[in-house]
Amino acid sequence: MKKLKVVVLMVSAAALVLSISPVYAKNPVKLILWHQEQPPQRVKRYQEILDGFMAKHPDINIVQQVQTWGEAYTKTMGAIQARKAPDMQFTVPDFTANIKRSGVVQPMDEFVQLLQGKYHIYESALAPYYYEGHYWAVPLYGMNHLLYYRKSVFEEGGLDPKNPPATWGELLQTIERFVEGGVVPHGMGVPVSKTLAGDQFIYSLMVTNKAEHLFGEKKDEIVFDNPRTIGTYEFWKKLYDTSPPGSLAWQWVEPQLGLIGKKTLFGIILGGFLGHWDTQAEALPEDLAAGFVPRPEDGQSGTVYYSNGVMLYTKDKAKQEAIKTFLEYLFQPEVMGYFLNAQPGLFLPISKEASEADSFWGDPRVQRYADIVKLEIEQSKYGKLYGFTRDEVNPNIGRIAGQYLLAQTAQKMAIEGLSAEEAVKWGADKMREAIR
Repeated sequence: MKKLKVVVLMVSAAALVLSISPVYAKNPVKLILWHQEQPPQRVKRYQEILDGFMAKHPDINIVQQVQTWGEAYTKTMGAIQARKAPDMQFTVPDFTANIKRSGVVQPMDEFVQLLQGKYHIYESALAPYYYEGHYWAVPLYGMNHLLYYRKSVFEEGGLDPKNPPATWGELLQTIERFVEGGVVPHGMGVPVSKTLAGDQFIYSLMVTNKAEHLFGEKKDEIVFDNPRTIGTYEFWKKLYDTSPPGSLAWQWVEPQLGLIGKKTLFGIILGGFLGHWDTQAEALPEDLAAGFVPRPEDGQSGTVYYSNGVMLYTKDKAKQEAIKTFLEYLFQPEVMGYFLNAQPGLFLPISKEASEADSFWGDPRVQRYADIVKLEIEQSKYGKLYGFTRDEVNPNIGRIAGQYLLAQTAQKMAIEGLSAEEAVKWGADKMREAIR
């Protein structure tokens, strides 16, 4: 009966978006959507949703064009300069702040007001897109990190898998116990590459140590070089020293593989890990466990958290109205639940209604890891994103984020042997240089 219920829920959700190929009107409004979610299952799910929408609205034709995050900055600016920008594009907060400097990004206040009139959208998802008196994107889904580990490994080391380490001290003690005891060869899988993976790992630690601010109250004031940040990098170095050889080049996948292969005890990883565990781990779903990112004794609960959204380039009023119609369709809870499960466990709801949708919780993978998904949603309440931690968003963050200066600061310690204080000073100087 339980399996039957899951099938019924999934079929019901799919029925809202799956349809025969849409029959377009004679002169439909044509829209180009760029997004950077290139994994095939995501592209396929998005096309199903677009086809379902266009079947209901034959006067609107939406074409998705897939990009990559690696080329998003340069390709988007090139398209804007050539006057060939898409009508809308998926985004994250610092990408919006960066692209907005081109003058092409259009305010989306009316879009947000329309959707807020129907749904309870979380303020944490909206806030990073509001500055200079306008909303510059509509949030669609959130992402954050948890501390992942294997229950069977915990039990092998004589610890209760229901009680992961909550503090930095407990985390180091647990790693020492398991590595020295020969249960696992390494402690934490630490990505150190000059990438988002490197930035976001270190920033999750910064949040827990109350070092979340890169900027002061003034937009041109860098406060990165402070005792809390230095303390965070000192702790980061202790974790890095427990990471496997070669982690200087690690990005997203390697920490996941370390945990799957029992090479590491812990990983601070995005929720997309659930998919990798399902397809690569020689373990049952119930062997995977997660907890909040550990914090210092005088710290706070937290993680890196950011909402992904859609921003608007076109000034054409007919196209803007068509995009409003599409977003109204997408935000219907059962459609949104189906949309979120283009990558189950990674894409988190940003509205109360979506978080309660049967199409979200009915997905088989979400059901298998329901406790972890619930923990992700709970952890989101404490999440923050660098450059978006003050009451007013600092538009200078776009000039810093693209250089991955948080990860570069860590590399100064790992490669050149700088102390945390020296490395953080270097990072702060680079940030000041970037915003001049």
